[in-house]
Amino acid sequence: MGMCFPCFKGSSTDSITPDLEVKRRQQIEAAERRMREQETRGIKDPERFQREKRKKQELERRQEEAEKKYTGERGGQLKWQVE
Repeated sequence: MGMCFPCFKGSSTDSITPDLEVKRRQQIEAAERRMREQETRGIKDPERFQREKRKKQELERRQEEAEKKYTGERGGQLKWQVE
């Protein structure tokens, strides 16, 4: 039904709405929090997981350096010798 009295309508000054910047900041914070929670979902010991992850990355980096060094000495190509 229609509203007969103006006091029931409410006005734009009565409602408290955060400005756009505050709302964006809150949305960004919520998204970051969800991402952090998603990363640790299903992991019992997150610190151990991070240590193992860093160890694996270090091992991969060392392997790449060793491959570069090895291929750099040989020119990166196979050499054929025919007698």
